Amino acid sequence: MWNRAIEDAVNKVRANIDRFGTRFPHVSTDGVYQLNDNEDWTNGFWSGMLWLCYEYTGDEVFRQKAVETVNDFRRRFEAKIVLDHHDIGFLYSLSSKAQWIIEKDESARQLTLQAADLLLKRWRPAGGYIQAWGREGDPKEAGRIIIDCLMNLPLLFWAEQQTGDPKYREVALMQAEKTRRYIVRGDDSSYHTFFFDPSSGEPIGGATHQGYTNGSTWTRGQSWGVYGFALAYRYTGDPVYLETSRRMARYFLAHLPEDHVAYWDFNAPVDRDTYRDSSASAIVAAGLLELLEHLDEQDADRDYFKQGLTDSLTSLVKNYSTIGEDAEGLLKHGSYYVRGGLSPDDYMIWGDYYYLEALLRLEKGYKGYWYER
Repeated sequence: MWNRAIEDAVNKVRANIDRFGTRFPHVSTDGVYQLNDNEDWTNGFWSGMLWLCYEYTGDEVFRQKAVETVNDFRRRFEAKIVLDHHDIGFLYSLSSKAQWIIEKDESARQLTLQAADLLLKRWRPAGGYIQAWGREGDPKEAGRIIIDCLMNLPLLFWAEQQTGDPKYREVALMQAEKTRRYIVRGDDSSYHTFFFDPSSGEPIGGATHQGYTNGSTWTRGQSWGVYGFALAYRYTGDPVYLETSRRMARYFLAHLPEDHVAYWDFNAPVDRDTYRDSSASAIVAAGLLELLEHLDEQDADRDYFKQGLTDSLTSLVKNYSTIGEDAEGLLKHGSYYVRGGLSPDDYMIWGDYYYLEALLRLEKGYKGYWYER
């Protein structure tokens, strides 16, 4: 089953090279991907899919297109196009860092280090956090962190390994710890976002941007936590991050419906019209594979997580994938921003990426591009 799903995905990515041209997919409307000129936070996922397909097939068609995207990310960096946010890791880990990991291309390494420096500029010393969105001093955004940032921290950890400069690791550790203390709740659920006083760092409170309510658990946010804290453990060896990933994974799996694929928010009222978020379950599948690598064979949770991974990925393949269809996307029923009415039941390029990453990691042992192999 996994091989068939991989082959189908690779064929769709191949077809999308011509469909997308020089543009980048974001989310879909009525089954057609919205494309942009490399100006959104999601563009790295297309690059990452191309690199995964190249590693799997060795086909130069995928490599050439992947390199083309890296060149476009270099252009974007030099032109400073919509880079005033924390999602620099999503953009450059899966594009230029992927090229460095695969080919040891020095120009790709240098671009990735420049991206890490750019992310570092979002550190706010007075508040003690990486500001998620907006310019420094923005009256609405100055005090905001969000759980998604955990998946951008590997860029900083990697930069410390490459340069030996401790500043990258120090900032990444402080952000991971602040996220653990304030975004992860006592029952192992999570806020999407949390606010601090930007001048003093005093905590103000948790909130949401894309979830059901401020106190609810947005499933994609929970998935970022599962994977992000497992990666923080890989880079630091601090058992508190492994335990946090474990706790958040237990919560995610325990709150899934019968078909093992998440609704868009764990606290949203459920009826036949409630939106799913297949992308959240795809992220957790990849995150569980990372988490499982760090658990002993005798670990009491190991079988539970393996079964949860199998159940979720099987359901994604059988019930949510576009296998055998002439489709642009790999996974149906992803949700972007339900309350805002933006693509609540469509393809999500990050869902497609993590689905492919999880399949290739499970079947072929591929690790993705969040760390050096």
